[in-house]
Amino acid sequence: VQLQASGGGLVQPGGSLRLSCAASGSILSIRNMGWYRQNPGKQRELVASITAGGRTNYADSVKGRLTISRDNAKNTVYLQMNILKPDDTAVYYCNAVIRRTWSDGEYVYWGQGTQVTVSS
Repeated sequence: VQLQASGGGLVQPGGSLRLSCAASGSILSIRNMGWYRQNPGKQRELVASITAGGRTNYADSVKGRLTISRDNAKNTVYLQMNILKPDDTAVYYCNAVIRRTWSDGEYVYWGQGTQVTVSS
């Protein structure tokens, strides 16, 4: 199983970006999917998460500006990022709780990270 993240880049304050993360490989089911971010010397923090049924959870700092969604048919999670601020600058990681087979347990998989830089 692999998670491939894309969509990061450099954007001016107030701008927008859309991150995508696609899971591939032998997958029976995906429970929760989420986005985290991390800066050097700091702990990785939750940005947003979404259940298989579409229930969402956000960090207070991003509520009203970032929106998480998922396409279960494509095993893909998205993060629409609007009204970006310099404080949003970080490496963004996606993760997913995946069951590969009926006899397997659930495991957490991580994407490789994508850099988001908000600067004028």
